[in-house]
Amino acid sequence: MPPSRLQGATADLVNLLQTAARSYLEHLEALGERIDAVEEAWATVALSELGTLHRTHRVLRKLVGRLSLAIDELDGPLGERFPGLATVLPRLQAELTHLEEYSAALGQSIRDLLSLRNAAEANRLSEATNRLGEVSNQIAAVANTSNIRMLGIAYLALVLGLVSAVVLIPNTAATILGMPSAAWVPGLWVDVILAVLAVLPLLLVFSRPWVKAMLHGIGSVEARTREGLRDLPEISPADVDQPAAEHELTASAPRSPP
Repeated sequence: MPPSRLQGATADLVNLLQTAARSYLEHLEALGERIDAVEEAWATVALSELGTLHRTHRVLRKLVGRLSLAIDELDGPLGERFPGLATVLPRLQAELTHLEEYSAALGQSIRDLLSLRNAAEANRLSEATNRLGEVSNQIAAVANTSNIRMLGIAYLALVLGLVSAVVLIPNTAATILGMPSAAWVPGLWVDVILAVLAVLPLLLVFSRPWVKAMLHGIGSVEARTREGLRDLPEISPADVDQPAAEHELTASAPRSPP
């Protein structure tokens, strides 16, 4: 029976269902047009726009789901209360099937756009991470050369300290024995004391195993120190607050559109 021949509540119900289906279809078509426009420039479209499309589709999907539930209920005992409804119900179900398929296709398109955009953002983040890794490696290389330089200086300072300690003891003794208050000490004893204080610290200090090992490796330490001094770039105070262009990651990294 055509809808025009339906009467009473049945005609009102069918008109209401068809009006709802047409309204939902119009909204889905408008959403499809927006999706088509976004697909042409998906790499530069704002993420908020994709979020709006997703929320709009979710609302429409809920409405289509409610319409589907209503038509399913009418296909049972409830539909028997509306005379002549069984004749138009298959057409309503066909329209509902079209709405559900169209809604599912739009949802898949939105998910594809979100996946593409997520992949693009992930690639940009990966590039920025790789660049940060390169800069971190450069900083580590400079730090290593600085450590080598400081290690060599520390070794040299230790050697100078040991030599100073060995020399300071006989010098201090000579100063004390050369004072007028030490005039009573015989000259022979002065010579013996100075000789002992000159030799004994030398033997005690430079006979230690760790001192011998350090002195044996002083050549390699000096070589590493020279290498560190050669590789360590010299930066003038005027350039400290002026980073090189390749270190300005913020300026070079691509930004997402607002």
